[in-house]
Parts: sequence; C-alpha cells; structure tokens
Amino acid sequence: MTALISGANKGIGFETARLLAEKGITAIVGARDEQRGKAAAERLGQPYVRLDVTDDSSVRAAATWVEQEYGTLDILVNNAGVVAPKDRRLPSTSSLEVVRRVFETNVFGVIAVTNAMLPLLRNSPAGRIVNVSSELASMANALVRDGPIGALNDMPHNSSKAAVNMITVSYAKELWDTPIKVNRTDPGWCATDINGGSGYRSAEQGAAIAVRLATLGADGPSGAFLQDAGPIPWRDPLARSPGETPIDRSTIIN
Repeated sequence: MTALISGANKGIGFETARLLAEKGITAIVGARDEQRGKAAAERLGQPYVRLDVTDDSSVRAAATWVEQEYGTLDILVNNAGVVAPKDRRLPSTSSLEVVRRVFETNVFGVIAVTNAMLPLLRNSPAGRIVNVSSELASMANALVRDGPIGALNDMPHNSSKAAVNMITVSYAKELWDTPIKVNRTDPGWCATDINGGSGYRSAEQGAAIAVRLATLGADGPSGAFLQDAGPIPWRDPLARSPGETPIDRSTIIN
C-alpha cells in the first residue's frame, strides 16, 4: 500500500507518515521545503516528493511522480495547514489578504491535491482520503459560551476548517458508489510548531485518528468527522431535526 501525506516534514504530518510506515505502508513525505522534506523522509526511511499545495504546477508534478513510481495511491492525507498571525485572528482584525492566505493552503490546497490524486486513488481497490480538520470548525461546539472552545475565535483558521468539513462531505457524496472513503479528523490541541508547542497532546496522539481513518475497513464510515472520543457535531446547534430534544438556548452565545 502507498500513502501520500502533505505537510509531512514535521508535526502531525510527520507522525502520520511514521505510524503508517510502521504498518508496512509506503508513506510518501510530501513537503514544500525540499531540504526539510528530504531530511524527514530520510529519518523515516520513506520516499519524498516536493508538494506545495498552493502551487498547481507542484501539485501536478507530484501526481505525475506518484503515478510513475507506483501507478496507484491507496491513501491521501491532506494535512498541510497554516494559521494567521495572532493579531489577525479576530473577525475585525482579519484582513482579506490574511484570510486568503489561510484559505489558499487549508481549503484550496485540499481541493487541488485531492483532484490531482483522485485518478490514482480510483486505481486502488480501497482508496482512503483523510482531511485534517479541527473541533474549532464545529459550529455546535463553538457557540457554547462556557464550552472548551467557546472563547476561541480564530476566524481565518476556524472558517477554513469548516470549509474543509463541507468539502469532505462533498467528496464523500460523489464517491458514495465507489470503494473510496473520505473522512475528516480532529487531532486535538497538539504541541506543534503551528501553536508554539503549547498543545496538551503530542503530535503522535493527534496523528493516531488520521491513521485509523486512513486504514478503515470496507465497513467503515465515509463523510465522518471523528476525534479519539468519537464523532464531533459540527452543525448549528439551533437547527434541530423533528423529534430531537430541544437544545438549552441559555448555553448559546446570543
């Protein structure tokens, strides 16, 4: 089996590649920085391909390389991601330039890489696509004022991951009648460079759920949003289906 992981030169991406390699899967380290990518691949004893998810020519070249080297792709993990500067995260301080930069990697990059690799995934008997999202993209949890993420309001990042959630669902729907499964994962608050090492979980812990989704059996879900503890609600908590228990509106931000 062959897997491609974007942003795999460090952090959660690196640990995802390492854990997949431990299962005997060829884990291709995708990274835009060639020096760091090759160094990470060498540490893992795995192949490297240059992959800048914001550069169409780089994405196309990576797909061509994978096809020439392996002919197919069994697993794609869209892990590459960026955040806005700390002083540009509130809606009122997020310029369009900052939001566009975040979306170029976190959203458009996911679409570009997925579309480029999809023909190779279709060659696999059981392709798997895993998009790294975040609980911070959950409208249900974000609107609970006293909840664990109620006070966090990083508009560029959170909205980009909310877009990734719907992108995942869209691909899952298109591929319902194929063996390919498309899911999203919340790695949790992991100590990585993206947050200055402030997370309470390790990168390895964050990678574990991605590996689980990457190696799902034929009876596994598609379109799911999972963390270690199980599914994450992500719709507006005020939107209830008929027969559901009414939500306590006093817990929602007005």
